[in-house]
Amino acid sequence: MFEKSKNVKRIVSLSAAAVCMLASFKLSPFKVIETDAEGSTVLTAFEITEEMKIGWNLGNTMDAKASAEDEEGNVYTPEHAGLETETAWGQPKASQEIFDAIKAKGFNTVRIPTTWFQHLDENDNIDPEWLARVHEVVDYGYKNGMYIILNVHHEDWINRKDLLTAYDEIQPRLMKIWEQVNEEFKDYDQHLIFECMNEPRAAGTDWEWWSPTPPAESEVINKLEADFVKLIRESDSPYAKTRLLMLPGYVASADTNIIADLVLPDDDYVAVSIHAYTPYNFTMNNGKDGYHDTFTQAFSNELANTLDNIREAFLDKDIPVVIGEFGTSNFGNTEARCDWATQYLTTTKKYGIPCCLWDNDGRENKDKSERHDYMNRRTLEWYEDSVQVVDTMMNIINDDSIKWGSERHIPEVKVTHQAYEEGTMFYEGPLEIDASKEKTYGNTTPGGEGEVTWDQLEGKEVAIKFTGSTPLLCFSDANYGGWTENKPYAVDEENGIAYYLMETAGKNWGDDPTEIAHMQAKTNKLTTIESIVILNAPEGDIDLPAETAEIHKLKLGDVDREGSLEFTIEGPAGTKTKGALGYMGAEEWQQIPWSGTVGEDGKLVVTIPMKDVPASVAGGEFQIWDNFDIVEMTSYKAVEASQSDDTVWGDADGDGNVKMNDAVLIMQSISNADRFGIEGTEATHITAEGQLRADVFENTGKGTLTPKDALTIQEFLLHQITSLKPTK
Repeated sequence: MFEKSKNVKRIVSLSAAAVCMLASFKLSPFKVIETDAEGSTVLTAFEITEEMKIGWNLGNTMDAKASAEDEEGNVYTPEHAGLETETAWGQPKASQEIFDAIKAKGFNTVRIPTTWFQHLDENDNIDPEWLARVHEVVDYGYKNGMYIILNVHHEDWINRKDLLTAYDEIQPRLMKIWEQVNEEFKDYDQHLIFECMNEPRAAGTDWEWWSPTPPAESEVINKLEADFVKLIRESDSPYAKTRLLMLPGYVASADTNIIADLVLPDDDYVAVSIHAYTPYNFTMNNGKDGYHDTFTQAFSNELANTLDNIREAFLDKDIPVVIGEFGTSNFGNTEARCDWATQYLTTTKKYGIPCCLWDNDGRENKDKSERHDYMNRRTLEWYEDSVQVVDTMMNIINDDSIKWGSERHIPEVKVTHQAYEEGTMFYEGPLEIDASKEKTYGNTTPGGEGEVTWDQLEGKEVAIKFTGSTPLLCFSDANYGGWTENKPYAVDEENGIAYYLMETAGKNWGDDPTEIAHMQAKTNKLTTIESIVILNAPEGDIDLPAETAEIHKLKLGDVDREGSLEFTIEGPAGTKTKGALGYMGAEEWQQIPWSGTVGEDGKLVVTIPMKDVPASVAGGEFQIWDNFDIVEMTSYKAVEASQSDDTVWGDADGDGNVKMNDAVLIMQSISNADRFGIEGTEATHITAEGQLRADVFENTGKGTLTPKDALTIQEFLLHQITSLKPTK
């Protein structure tokens, strides 16, 4: 059976019936039960996920919940509707032909997101016509020999602001739906998979898509899913005990802090359900932090870290995982998407994770972040630019040299640590630290009594004995500036010890680690720190995580806040890159983003105004996120306000003059960012520095442009105003 761990907890139902049932079903996850009641071979959970191979989502179809209009013009609301909802979001009705085309392309699994609430009567009975239609759609794939995932999707009564206190309202309806669905499909074998919920979350809150606050919201989800598993296992279906059940954590996130709160029933046939559109800034973000032209090394590292975290949390502990949704929106970047798909599918195949591609046939979506367009469901043809991405995926799935599940377990690293009790005691507890007490510094161990020098740390490692959430090890200077956080490179879960390599900590700190004066443990959840010791360097080879950014520590205390910082970056001409100036604000980390392209002279000068950085901030970081493996920051200098008086304000195109072309370029960069924005394709696209000079209407210092900036330049050219120089 699966072993308990500190990161993934498992519970057993207290029901006597459930205990008896589970007691009779204690099989190894690798052992095949010969036959079921019908004489068919029964697969283990990992054998099912291997058979699933790669999946496709019938997106925006059975899950559509917007108001719809039938053929007679009658309007139906999301609260109650009939079969017409299937086409409410613009997709054609599902058909056998669509499923045939999907299978012909190489997909062996179809996930059918399904919304139920608008098809329920006052007693939560499912409309028989809707259930029959869902059954028909399931059969399109099931009778094709495909694996089918059926779920509960887009349910507003689950995804609600008061999720923390809504268990008693949600539970009866959720169980009633699954009772009916299970009965409808009880004779369907292991090719039919049930997914309890989609992305359960506290909708409408500030933390809706990020992290449950407080974490007790995850406890509500855990209870609902335990009830779901108990319901299916105690049903009279011949496949009650062997049907694969998918269970998501909060918002189905792959975030390490969220999956740590997931509690799984002690059951051989449950799989963790995860959605991973990662790295988000590449796959979906259409905002200022989004970048899509190339799949950069930083993006590659982020993807590797996410998938490694999934492996560490679940697969390495023999817990199956299904990525129920993944994909990248179409930003006209086919080559970059293929590079992303190559790494994604190669890694997940080696780890043994089936992935289901999200496809909403969204070619006409105005929101670029939702253009997941692969197959035209009306013509049954694959879009020319997206089929290359799908073909890349299929080539990997069909490549016999890449073995399914060959790297499911983390390779054993033979590292020998000095005995904990032999280390130099740095802090002795126990002390409970709590993330909710951040404002009163109750989320860290004390810093006042724990001064440390780099001489004590250099060439060594620090170990923390703890219970609860895995802590971070943090460093700061004598004034608690330059705050730097470090994750452990190894965790001994059996003994509750986290290890932090000082070689890595020194690199994270920056140019001069001798400035380090304080060392503290911090929690993102709830942790009890037993003690902190300094150990000799470990013996053996250590596989450290790949770097995701180039970071340069900065001293900001003496920088003129009315001036700016000017950074020189060098690298191959034409290389696009981006990053941020980061610093710790009053309560949270703040960032001033920048982006640009290396010029023909091999240099890019980045100018960041300092007016938004509080005078109390003594230190910060200059970060390079993209292509940091081929570009580097070679120098920087502070430019005082008096030195900036020669700036030609309004000069958007950088020719040293102010004219109507500048106003036109501003409007072009706003209305057609793909061509004329700072990452635009046109030779005349605006630069980051041009944006700063063009920000002349109520100058923000951030280069945030609006049509009023263009209008202000026109007023200047018409002599209606005499100066474009900012007054603040």
